[in-house]
Amino acid sequence: MDWAGIFIHDTTWAFAAEVALRAAVMFGLIIMFLRFTGKRGVRQLSIFELTIILSLGSIAGDPMFTEDLPIIQAVIIMSVVIGLYRLSTWFMMKYQPFEYLLEGKPVYIVENGLLVLEKIKQGKMSHDEFFSEMRRQGVEHLGQVRIGLLETDGNFSLILYPLDDTRYGLPLFPKPYKAVTQVEPNFHYACMYCGNVDHLTRADELCMRCKNKSRRWAKAINNEIVT
Repeated sequence: MDWAGIFIHDTTWAFAAEVALRAAVMFGLIIMFLRFTGKRGVRQLSIFELTIILSLGSIAGDPMFTEDLPIIQAVIIMSVVIGLYRLSTWFMMKYQPFEYLLEGKPVYIVENGLLVLEKIKQGKMSHDEFFSEMRRQGVEHLGQVRIGLLETDGNFSLILYPLDDTRYGLPLFPKPYKAVTQVEPNFHYACMYCGNVDHLTRADELCMRCKNKSRRWAKAINNEIVT
C-alpha cells in the first residue's frame, strides 16, 4: 500500500501552506457571517436557519482545498445567502403565514395532563423524546403539566399546574413507567400510550380515550413538583 500516495500524493509545501491559509480565511468568514444570525447555539436554530448554516458550510468547504477556486467566489455566494436570510427574516416578521411556511408552527404535545393523540399519530415526537425533555425540567408525571409545547427550534416549553391543582398522571421515569399485571381497587392507572387516567377492573382493560390495542397501564401518581 502506498501510504505516501494516500496522505501526500502530489501535494507540495507551497500548496499545503495555501490550503492552511484558505482554511483560516474561510473559518474567519464563517464566524463573521454567523454573527449576522444572532444565534448562540444549535438548539436555538429552526429548520430554516439550520439549512442556512449547512449551506454556509458547504460553500466554505471547497475553497479551502480547491486550488483553482478563488475565495472571492465563495464570499459572493455567502453574501447572497446571508442577504436572502435577512430578507426572509424581514418577511417573516411582516407576514406570519410566510414564517409558518419556512419555520413551521409550535406543536402541542401535552394538554391538560394528557398526550395529544393527533401529534403522537403523526410521529412529531416519540414518547422517549418528550418524556426525556420533561424529565430534564423536573417533571415527574403528566399530572403536573397543563401544557407541553414543542417549539420550532426544538426546545420544549412547559406550563405546569399550580401545586394545589396537581392531578394523577402518567409517570415519566423508567421505574414507575411499567405496565401492571394486576390492578387494585381505588387506585388510579394511566394509559401508557396517551396518559388517560382511570380506575380499572382488570389490567388489560381498553383505554376509552385512545382505544389503544396494547392495553398497557401504569400506576398513576400525583406527587407535587419539587421547585
